[in-house]
Amino acid sequence: MLVLVVDSSTPAVTAALVEVTAAGVTARAQRRTVDARAHGELLAPQVGAILADVGIRPADLTAIVAGLGPGPFTGLRVGLVTAATMAQVLGIGAYGVCSLDGMGHPAAAGEPVLVASDARRREVYWAVYDGAGQRIAGPHVDAPVVVAQRARDLGVTAAVGDGAHRYADVLGLPLRDEPRYPDPTALALLAAERIRAGAPGEPLTPLYLRRPDAVAATARKPVLP
Repeated sequence: MLVLVVDSSTPAVTAALVEVTAAGVTARAQRRTVDARAHGELLAPQVGAILADVGIRPADLTAIVAGLGPGPFTGLRVGLVTAATMAQVLGIGAYGVCSLDGMGHPAAAGEPVLVASDARRREVYWAVYDGAGQRIAGPHVDAPVVVAQRARDLGVTAAVGDGAHRYADVLGLPLRDEPRYPDPTALALLAAERIRAGAPGEPLTPLYLRRPDAVAATARKPVLP
């Protein structure tokens, strides 16, 4: 089964094609560009490029997996709208996975690990994973100093993610170079059971964790004569 994976929850705009079999998940093609201001311009061409790399058409896809975030509003919705629209047009299932899980699962190494991505506003989106890659806290959004204390309370021994690198001095944890951004193969692996079972597609509900910067006015302003 050929599965498209997209994630736009971080500055890394990612599209990948994987093959899901009874034995596991195999990467077939991938494009990733780190540009926090160009999610809308980059994702669709990257999807087209990976399909061309493998020589398949969109109609050959079995399912789509999308990173649900958490992530900034504008970038995150690009990936989710792309995935939902393609799934609807193609008549295939779309499955969501927490984007932080796409770093925490492959980072598992027997001890708790912190995953942190940059949330802007001097905050990070974060979660903690046990030694087997299971999420035991989060996802949350907090200032790095708050995350540092929570990580100590949970016995975390290392940190990954672009947010962890950005605030390494505050977090005070040993850093791992990778994964810095969600791994599309890991995202597909976490959705593989649903894909193999042919489970119904799911609403791709974004994990914003906070309100967007731009919000509609809640009341009309008085007009002075």
